[in-house]
Amino acid sequence: MLEIEYEFGDRDLVHYNELQIDQSEDLQKKLKRNRLVFPGILALFGLFLWNYYNDYRTAVYIVTISICWAVVIPQIIILSFRKQVLKSYTDKEKAAMFGKYTLRIDPKALAEQSPSGKNKMPWNTILRIEHIRDYIHIVLESGAALVIPIEKVSAGDVKEFSRQVKKMIDLYG
Repeated sequence: MLEIEYEFGDRDLVHYNELQIDQSEDLQKKLKRNRLVFPGILALFGLFLWNYYNDYRTAVYIVTISICWAVVIPQIIILSFRKQVLKSYTDKEKAAMFGKYTLRIDPKALAEQSPSGKNKMPWNTILRIEHIRDYIHIVLESGAALVIPIEKVSAGDVKEFSRQVKKMIDLYG
C-alpha cells in the first residue's frame, strides 16, 4: 500500500497552533485592539496636540510611537504565543512527538509509526484532509490532527498519498 515518511519538529507544532490562533475570536480581538484601538487613540492625541497647541514635535513623536506600537506589539504577542506553545509540553512529550513518522494506507485504517509507537486510525474516525500553506492536515474525530510538513517528506509521493487518503475517507467516512 501507499506510504510516506516525514520529520515532524517544533516548527511544525507551532504552525498548527498558529492556525488555531487564526480561528480564535478572542485572540483576534486582542490583536486587533493592539493594532488599531490603542495606536488610534495615541494618533488622535498627537493630532490634537498638533492642532490645538501647535506642538508639532511632540505630535510627531506620539504618532510615530502609535505606528510602531501597531506594527511591533502584535508581533511580540505572536512570538510570546510561540514560546508558550513549546513550553506547554514536557521534554518527554516532545520526545514522543518530534521525529520521524511513517504513514501507510491500509484497507481498513491509516497506520502510523511515530516516535511514540505504532497506531492505527480506522477510516471512519478521520474527518477530512486539508491542504494549508505547506502542510497537509489529516483531521481526526477526536479534534486532533496529523500535521504533515510537505517539505519534510523524505520518502513516498505526498500528492498521490493525499489523493488516496481523500478517496479512503470518502469511501469509509
